[in-house]
Amino acid sequence: TRSFTDPSVSMDLLRAVLQPSINEEIRAVFNKYMKFFQTAAINVRDNVGEEVDPEQLIQETCRSCLEQAKLLFSDGKKVVPRLPHEQAVPKRARQMDEELSRRGSPIPKKRKGRPPGQSLSNDRGVSGMAAWKLKVSEPVKRDGPKWDPSRLTETTTFVLGSRANKALGMGGTRGRLYIKHPHLFKYAADPQDKHWLTEQQHMRAIGGKMAYLLIEEDIRDLAASEDYRDSVDLRLEELKPFIPPAWMTEKMQRHMETLRRGGEVPPPEEPPE
Repeated sequence: TRSFTDPSVSMDLLRAVLQPSINEEIRAVFNKYMKFFQTAAINVRDNVGEEVDPEQLIQETCRSCLEQAKLLFSDGKKVVPRLPHEQAVPKRARQMDEELSRRGSPIPKKRKGRPPGQSLSNDRGVSGMAAWKLKVSEPVKRDGPKWDPSRLTETTTFVLGSRANKALGMGGTRGRLYIKHPHLFKYAADPQDKHWLTEQQHMRAIGGKMAYLLIEEDIRDLAASEDYRDSVDLRLEELKPFIPPAWMTEKMQRHMETLRRGGEVPPPEEPPE
């Protein structure tokens, strides 16, 4: 049993008191750079395809930043493992990185170019993104009537994520809908689901790419909101809603219940493209 005279206990008590303030300042730092992460994630989605989840990419990048930031407080014995692509960094670059860490500076000298706060409104797929920056470390709330699995019945209509993006005027940046509205329920179709969707001509055969299903009511509620109702790009005729079979609806009910309880559902196994 540790006593309060234990130095580590005393320091941890102080840390616990300061932790909320530290978290807020860390969040502010990440928000400063979030537009870069968002731009890169959406570009990856556009170039690779719908199997890429921009929201997941951004979260993984933020976690990686925090892991690498631990090097600033390394005692020289415990080193944070580097990612595979970082193992091949030239020796000189690694030495420079370690030198910066010893000096307590996580950022090298500024290079010519745009500072972090400068607008990126002219970059592809970034128009209007500043209005919906992701809040780092803020958990997605999955409660309320929209996350009640009982709302999914045999008459509930669904739409494809790609069609929802087009309907809301975001057809050029397919992943933007999921980043802008992370609280939206979405279901990743597995091979069995996609076989049915293809047979019923709701979608074309897309190989290993991901296909998301969203609730039509949720998309129409978004379209009626202040953010979209006056948009000239609104195209609700693109939705093409459909009613899935009972067995697919049951899978979506289980998926919603798992997410509502805070669990994570692994992505469906897909063959390579």
